[in-house]
Amino acid sequence: MTADMSDPRKRTPEQLLAEMTIEEKVGQLSLYSADVTWGGDPVNPVLAFDAPEKRLDDIRAGRVTGIFNAHGEAQLRPLQRVAVEESRLGIPLIFGADVIHGFRTAFPVPLAEAASFDPPLAERVAEAVAGEAAAAGIHWTFAPGADLCRDARWGRAVESAGEDPLLAALLAAARVRGFQGGDLRDPRRVMATVKHFAAYGAAEAGLDYNQAEVSATTLADAYLPPYRAGIDAGAGAVMTAFNTVDGVPASASRALLTGLLRERWGFSGFTVSDFNSDRETIVHGLAEGPREAARCCFLAGLDMCMHSGLYAQELPGLVARGDVAETLLDAAVLRVLRAKEALGLFDDPYRGFGVPPPLRGLARETARRCPVLVKNEDGVLPLRPGRRVALIGPFAREHAHLNGAWAVFADNRESVNLEQGFANDPGLAALVVEPGSAIEAPITGGIEAAEAAVQTADVILLALGEGQHMSGESRSRVDPSMPEAQLALARAMRRTGKPIVTLLRIGRPLVIRELLALSDALLVTWFLGSETGHAVADLVLGRAVPVGRLPMSFPRHVGQLPLYYARPGTGRPAVPRGGLFTARYIDAEPGPLLPFGLGLGYGRAEYGTVRVSQERLDWDGSIEATCSIAEIAGAAIEEVAQLYIHDVAARRVRPVRELKGFVRLVIPPYGRAEARFVIDRAMLAFDDGEGRMLAEPGAFEIWIAPHAEAGEPARFTLAPAVEARR
Repeated sequence: MTADMSDPRKRTPEQLLAEMTIEEKVGQLSLYSADVTWGGDPVNPVLAFDAPEKRLDDIRAGRVTGIFNAHGEAQLRPLQRVAVEESRLGIPLIFGADVIHGFRTAFPVPLAEAASFDPPLAERVAEAVAGEAAAAGIHWTFAPGADLCRDARWGRAVESAGEDPLLAALLAAARVRGFQGGDLRDPRRVMATVKHFAAYGAAEAGLDYNQAEVSATTLADAYLPPYRAGIDAGAGAVMTAFNTVDGVPASASRALLTGLLRERWGFSGFTVSDFNSDRETIVHGLAEGPREAARCCFLAGLDMCMHSGLYAQELPGLVARGDVAETLLDAAVLRVLRAKEALGLFDDPYRGFGVPPPLRGLARETARRCPVLVKNEDGVLPLRPGRRVALIGPFAREHAHLNGAWAVFADNRESVNLEQGFANDPGLAALVVEPGSAIEAPITGGIEAAEAAVQTADVILLALGEGQHMSGESRSRVDPSMPEAQLALARAMRRTGKPIVTLLRIGRPLVIRELLALSDALLVTWFLGSETGHAVADLVLGRAVPVGRLPMSFPRHVGQLPLYYARPGTGRPAVPRGGLFTARYIDAEPGPLLPFGLGLGYGRAEYGTVRVSQERLDWDGSIEATCSIAEIAGAAIEEVAQLYIHDVAARRVRPVRELKGFVRLVIPPYGRAEARFVIDRAMLAFDDGEGRMLAEPGAFEIWIAPHAEAGEPARFTLAPAVEARR
């Protein structure tokens, strides 16, 4: 029995490939954007290509594989109908979108979600977001971002999981599983894309699109693991980065896209450029013109062009001249067709349209678990019932800056602002609201109005931070400090003598040394999305307790950047009260203002001594490390106990600490819990610089601590393999 060749739903990708012309094959590698704006600005650079009406002709001719950032049945069904009913082969389009931290319902930005230290929660969120996007006809999301970020100047820190490879890897894998589930044919699921490959977050000086100047070993140890974790979790696509790595644009790097991704890691999905990044290899200086750019990118292993039209323009000629083998073209096309098959598009090209699931409850739950309490003097939080509150600051009642960067399809006006979150709350006796200043400039009479408003208040809630426009793509900042207008407002509020609780809305670590000193309590709230006001009110009024932890170190001064805890050891480390001839600045204290992993609750955790079950770890054995943690302030806490390890002596200098695990413990008032971790040789391995993971016998230090700068270490020794065999 043979397949019905008149119906594309009855043909395999291989059978379709056999019928395709060169132009149709190249069409399956050509992705184009819908015209989309966000907050009045275009989502991507405006590129002068064909008029939108010509796109229908291209779809009809089989010259388009898919459209991205269009959504909804009214917009997508007609496009799909042209593809499957009017094109020669009837190959369905794939519809992609920038579904980064929510679709219509905005969830906390990725950096905020990372602060939850809760991969299972991230998986639940991705699953829910996938269902909402799929109901609007989306098949494919350009997420998760797996870029490690160690420089707060980089605007896309907001899309990252922060500075630590383990945390970023766990979250990348969780998000892929959440988006894709166990079967991509499920119409509630979407295909995930690991991005931006590779080392995009290592942009020199934190400048977006800049080169990534990293050693091969740093690349392997720090920047690659999150991408690898997302790929190992089954991501269907990988998006390339805008930057160069080792002098070669990532979109044209055979070492990355073929040598590493396919040959070493075994990735079988398809690769796609970021917006126009393939054509930008000309501007980089790698290619002299479009033909050379297309040849370099395709032979490097880049399967699909995003919006540039580069392959449509040049690839047929390259194949005709023999510069690109048709067998390579066929392999790339098969990867794309198999992805469409995996999504069930050949069986149901109109899959997914439907009623979106209700997500506000999960959005509120998630938004409560992401804020990080970093200061709480005299237990000012949670507020006692019956307090009179003055809500002051540029983010007190505004609606334009609630969702954060890359909430392309969510409407800030539908999100709950702070005033709405606290208004008519039975826990408050009174609420007055004044902006006091704009985000980056003073308001005439603003401080005076704020001073008058707080006169009858018991406590000031000071709503400060970054505007939505200050973090995200192309939003690098040379000095990520607080705007002076907001600091002036904070100083004026401090002079009133009232207790100040600062609610800091940000998309990256800021330099907040003065603001921290001016505050009695400071809650880093990030951009929390649709349920911002409700979630913050829940925390401030004690209906929920803070459980977040900082996923990035906060600097004392901008001159410390890049700053991260897992720094390599130096021969002259800074010591407390140390003087000259150590690794420290002469005009600043060493270390971060707020360390990675820090997060307070409304109780207080006291860590005991770290114990190891035995001081010798056999080569193929394991040991257990434990630490008793007590709550000593009389309030329940949810503690995130963190395991850090340091290789005392190795062939390459190792970081002073590396996060190797964490565990969440719920401890009742005056209660006690035990943090337990199993340690084996695999946990101690590092990349040898040639792609092999190795562990070396010798001494190791170990901490179980509340953050990356705390605790006293215990020691154990990894025994040599030869001793293990005796």
